[in-house]
Amino acid sequence: MGTGVGEAMAIVIAPILVPQWFHGRTDHHVTSGRPWSSDLWETSDDRVRGGSSQSSLVVINPERARFAGHLDTKTLGGAGFASQHSVGELSLNLSDYDGILLSIVKADRKRYALTLKNSLPPNRPDGRERAAVSWEADFVAPEDADGDLSDGPANLFLPWSAFKATYRGKDKPDAEPLDLANIKRVGLMMRSFFGEQDGDFSLDLHGIAARRSLHDAVAAEPRPATTENHNQAFEEDNEGDDEEDLHKDSVLPQAAAQQPSQAGDWWRRLLCGLV
Repeated sequence: MGTGVGEAMAIVIAPILVPQWFHGRTDHHVTSGRPWSSDLWETSDDRVRGGSSQSSLVVINPERARFAGHLDTKTLGGAGFASQHSVGELSLNLSDYDGILLSIVKADRKRYALTLKNSLPPNRPDGRERAAVSWEADFVAPEDADGDLSDGPANLFLPWSAFKATYRGKDKPDAEPLDLANIKRVGLMMRSFFGEQDGDFSLDLHGIAARRSLHDAVAAEPRPATTENHNQAFEEDNEGDDEEDLHKDSVLPQAAAQQPSQAGDWWRRLLCGLV
């Protein structure tokens, strides 16, 4: 599944034990960290506002977790979202890294979004989350994410430039820059993208890592800010930003499958289960 792209260092945000496809190479072995745990993920689906979508994060084994569910777009008139995000408040400093690496075992060809947040406002009196800016990068898994681990998982790199600020489903070009030293939440989302997709979805992940490349690597292209269809977003001020209309017009980043380097410390520090 792909070729080496040079040395790299990474904070592994979610999980890994020692990956079996490293074939005993001691320079790649993980020596600490926790496996995947569904207890460290929280559901945020459109059911909080009357929708019918649903999602879960199920641990298949300590090195593999499945983000899956059903995206319904009929109940809310064409909108819909299903998501999982980290529990509580993280404190991640990713300022020394170049982007996020998704290590994907198996996936459908649907479009997903990886989300980051700098702030988590206090909940409303009724317990709902208040809206906050979310930084999102859209992606489709590489074609070779087919479950065959003989050469390892398919890896997809999302540089920071691929993350765009959104607020309640709309691009927010006037947002403050993403503060990489202050990441409070990481999430995975499935949305309708203006009715482009619905139904069952499934994404099997080996890990999510913040990655610093020591050599040039092919990466996902940034998604341009949207300028259309903003009037289709739900703007009820009792909805948190994970409870937005996901009719968001976007151009999918063109991404390349990548393999971990065959030289150097690739997994530098483990923060397993934090996502």
